[in-house]
Amino acid sequence: MKKTLFAGLLGSALLLPCAVNAADYVIDTQGAHASINFRVNHLGYSFVVGRFNEFEGSFSFDKANPADAKVNVTINTQSLDSNHAERDKHLRSADFINAGKYPKASFRSTKVEDKGNGELAITGDFTLNGVTKPLTIDAKAIGEGQDPWGGYRAGFIGSTEFALKDYKITTDLGPASTHVKLDLVVEGVKQ
Repeated sequence: MKKTLFAGLLGSALLLPCAVNAADYVIDTQGAHASINFRVNHLGYSFVVGRFNEFEGSFSFDKANPADAKVNVTINTQSLDSNHAERDKHLRSADFINAGKYPKASFRSTKVEDKGNGELAITGDFTLNGVTKPLTIDAKAIGEGQDPWGGYRAGFIGSTEFALKDYKITTDLGPASTHVKLDLVVEGVKQ
């Protein structure tokens, strides 16, 4: 009995270092060291660009085992900001993201693929306008280390694209404007 208990504890102790290597981070939106930006082609001539001013999230990451990473982000859709009040009101309406009915969008990772050289393919469930579909973000680790305030940070950039119709946004903006591109900057503070 004692040998079995000791063997079980020893086995658990040997597995523990592997399980605790991943660090948990909170995305630094308070210090404005993170952003979610969007762009949509405008009539084939230029782009409408904007951002979501309010979001929060967390991630876990271990550069020795990047495929074990996890990401969880929630976006306040009412914080959409394209620097034009009337357009923002329209983009938040039921014609587009329906922020009144669906005040939150979210991304929760389901798989992370290590592509080498700090590059990752982060696949997860993206929910917008009441629709949840798989979405893959092409990401790259920028760096990590101590900050001047005694903390530890890790940063990434990423991009993805999705079709408006996939999220029940059916307003016709013309053939050049069927997709939205998202550009992400994420800096997290280790917890």
